[in-house]
Amino acid sequence: MAPLPNLPADPDDDPGAYVGLATAAAAERARARGWATVRALAPGTLVTMEYRAGRLNFEAEDGVVKRCWKG
Repeated sequence: MAPLPNLPADPDDDPGAYVGLATAAAAERARARGWATVRALAPGTLVTMEYRAGRLNFEAEDGVVKRCWKG
């Protein structure tokens, strides 16, 4: 197996802290804390399984973050 490349570190941030925030406020906070990519997804949206360093994902319903994860 080939060695893993040197991936940039994710910001030191707790994804659980975004749950319950308004989607726009959560995205603004995430970018201010150093996340390079922030995306909001509707519940049940199909997404690929690749991990992207520096990306924060929100599952949002009715403009509120219901779940949040890295990658």
